[in-house]
Amino acid sequence: MRGIRMKEGDAEVASRGRGWLRMVGALSCYACFALPLHCAAAPQDAAQPLPVVQLEPGLYMHRGQDDVATRANGGDIANIGFIVGSRCVAVIDTGGTAAEGRALRAAIRTVTPLPVCYVINTHMHPDHIFGNVAFAADYPQFVGSATLAEAEASHEESYMRVLKRELGALADGSVIVPPTLTVSGSMTLDLGHRVLRLQTWKTAHTNNDLTVYDEASGTLIAGDLLFVQCIPVIDGSALGWLDDIAAIRAMNPRRIVPGHGPLDVPWQRALAAEQAYLARLVHDVRAALRQGQTMQQAVDTIGLDERGKWRLFDIYHRRNVTAAYAELEWEQ
Repeated sequence: MRGIRMKEGDAEVASRGRGWLRMVGALSCYACFALPLHCAAAPQDAAQPLPVVQLEPGLYMHRGQDDVATRANGGDIANIGFIVGSRCVAVIDTGGTAAEGRALRAAIRTVTPLPVCYVINTHMHPDHIFGNVAFAADYPQFVGSATLAEAEASHEESYMRVLKRELGALADGSVIVPPTLTVSGSMTLDLGHRVLRLQTWKTAHTNNDLTVYDEASGTLIAGDLLFVQCIPVIDGSALGWLDDIAAIRAMNPRRIVPGHGPLDVPWQRALAAEQAYLARLVHDVRAALRQGQTMQQAVDTIGLDERGKWRLFDIYHRRNVTAAYAELEWEQ
């Protein structure tokens, strides 16, 4: 395929993906015939463009809200965006609902008429993937880690249940679109005079983290491997995340865009704060295990003085202690 370097087996994956997208297109047409009023009321191109800022020439990002998904914010809680080359556009994460994906697509159309050739997901979490379906009619390659599809499939039922419970009708049309092109290690995508280097990582935030490095601007779009001001959330491995942070620091990009929090801050300071939180968590959980503390005792006591440093602390910190305890108890 033009503009991409594939490994053996990728062509088969891409072929299966195109078949899936043809099916989605057929189902979309059927839905319009079966529900003409619904389709007429919400044509894809009628979406209001999502607000984006141009961080570098051709690099546009939307700043998500620092919150959990609610009806008030419509699930718009992750940083998402797109990169424009001379040939086509790559989308990087698509938001928490089909509606947000349509708004992102509308934002792209205010910038360029070029086709969307890639939709890249940095990991499996709902706030980053449920907008994918808005791009199905563009027939892009949906790109993700080699472990993404399995992770999405194993969580699909719970993700859909929670999305509908929290957002109600705002969740309508949101479905999981699996990757059609997978990455294991690294891969480059050429958008036309603009090369993106994709890389997978050790299990950290999740077991399917992927970053996008834009060679033209020296920008690393880190997904949720970097949280700024919002508390890091462990759905994978604290130890793996610390290793990944060291590797990201060694890359020394000019700019890092986080998955949550302000888009343009000194990344060295932000990465150091995240590292300090995770390192202290590991240290304190290990100490609790040596003292014979139960998981509940650890959850009730560890790291509570960090509360003032992080947004969403009360929602996620205890979960992080639980995750770290479950990981580290096997060291004993």
